Amino acid sequence: MLFIAISFFQIKNMKNVFVTSLLIAIVSFTFSQKKTAYVIYNAKGKKVSYAKMIRTIAKKNDVVLFGEFHNNPISHWLQLEVTKDLTEKRELILGAEMFEADNQKQLDDYLNGRIDAKELDTTARLWKNFKTDYKPLVDFAKDNKLKFIACNVPRRYAKIVYNDGLEALEELPNNEKAWLAPLPIEYDSELPGYQAMLEMMGGHGGENLPKAQAIKDATMGYFIMKNRILGQLFIHYNGAYHSDNYEAISWYLNKINPEIQVQTISTVSQYDVFKLLEENKMKADFIICVDEDMTTTY
Repeated sequence: MLFIAISFFQIKNMKNVFVTSLLIAIVSFTFSQKKTAYVIYNAKGKKVSYAKMIRTIAKKNDVVLFGEFHNNPISHWLQLEVTKDLTEKRELILGAEMFEADNQKQLDDYLNGRIDAKELDTTARLWKNFKTDYKPLVDFAKDNKLKFIACNVPRRYAKIVYNDGLEALEELPNNEKAWLAPLPIEYDSELPGYQAMLEMMGGHGGENLPKAQAIKDATMGYFIMKNRILGQLFIHYNGAYHSDNYEAISWYLNKINPEIQVQTISTVSQYDVFKLLEENKMKADFIICVDEDMTTTY
């Protein structure tokens, strides 16, 4: 009877161990299925930590071009976090594609407390996702007394270029030319990004389509250089297409000053964020690979 009791106890104990082990395995498997929103890579496709990206950017660079997807929440969140963390290491100046140069006064009035958010929305041409995606950056600048530069060309001038070419800008009054890069605008139609734009549109829009893009790139580059201060780091927020592959804004910055130190960040979207696709390598110094199922802000 004693032998039977001991055997029963052993069997029961083994059953408990098995059940416990099974539960641990199930839990471990469940938590191993990571839901990773993004992974950061360097230009060659090697994974890098956020901390390393910040350390690298903070070193001796003059300008950082942060390329975003305009409706991607990860882009916007990281723009704010990167800006906050770089503030601890460098003096900063902020600038953005999302503000047109002739709205600088309204932006300054908001930063200095002369108008409120409602008045800014009424008097400036804000993007429809300003409140959710860009206002946090502007408010950070306001709270920390940082300059925020409206860098983009007013869209009406890009429309002129689209309709009539870069030469049509020469007809503008001198006071309006103040919102553009100095004329004549240098334009290289052979740059791969501009060539790709033509191919993507299948010829629709004609040769003026990439020229309208170029007037934006040139003007953003110009206002970055005009407002940067030696020793300070200028962070510029723009659509990734305006800085990918070290072209566009980067090209114009280097035309103005070949010695300028520029770092670029891009955003890409993939089904699998754990291995950067070949087509996404070399787009920027740092590449934020976002899960393609990420929800959008609009």
